[in-house]
Amino acid sequence: MRDPGPDEGGRSASAPRAWRPLLAEPSVSGLLGDRLVAAALRELHILVPPRTALHSLRTFLLADAYARTRGIHYDRAGLFVATAFHDSGLTRGGAPLRGGFPGRSAALLDRFLAGHGVDDVRRAALTRAVGEHMRPRPARHAGPEARLLHFGAWLDVTGRGGRRLPGERGRLAALAPTPWFALSFSARVAACGLRRALPGPPAA
Repeated sequence: MRDPGPDEGGRSASAPRAWRPLLAEPSVSGLLGDRLVAAALRELHILVPPRTALHSLRTFLLADAYARTRGIHYDRAGLFVATAFHDSGLTRGGAPLRGGFPGRSAALLDRFLAGHGVDDVRRAALTRAVGEHMRPRPARHAGPEARLLHFGAWLDVTGRGGRRLPGERGRLAALAPTPWFALSFSARVAACGLRRALPGPPAA
């Protein structure tokens, strides 16, 4: 049995206490040795408020659970990173970008991925997932990462899609509760203003 790598072992123990039950879930704990995932976890401390960070972690877990029930193959480490960044645009100032806060989140993710040497094809799939996650439905030709992030984020906040994963949303909410999160999150989105909060038209 190998010893833990530099980003394993102590990663969960050094995380905020509220995160630990979610980081201990097998589909996350198995990723903690990935360098990109470890870097994203370090960023998550400063990207979003604590309650939104828990939403990001739950989003990944719901997306992964759905993928496993449907046999969907996808970039697991990449999706984890994308979920860490998917609401980061809500807390970043500056001029509005095309695509509102999801577009700003996608730009922050793209900068992070480029800085870690991620190739263009992988970056494009992950930034698209983030940029389109506020659409009412995934785009017809969206890749698995975009469809899964969309599913997980909407299920965690609104409960939509819960019949496809009976009890899982409630189980994760009990592990890492954020009471009244849907209300406070919706208020945060609204506070960004329409040009910032609403996604732009789909790319041609």
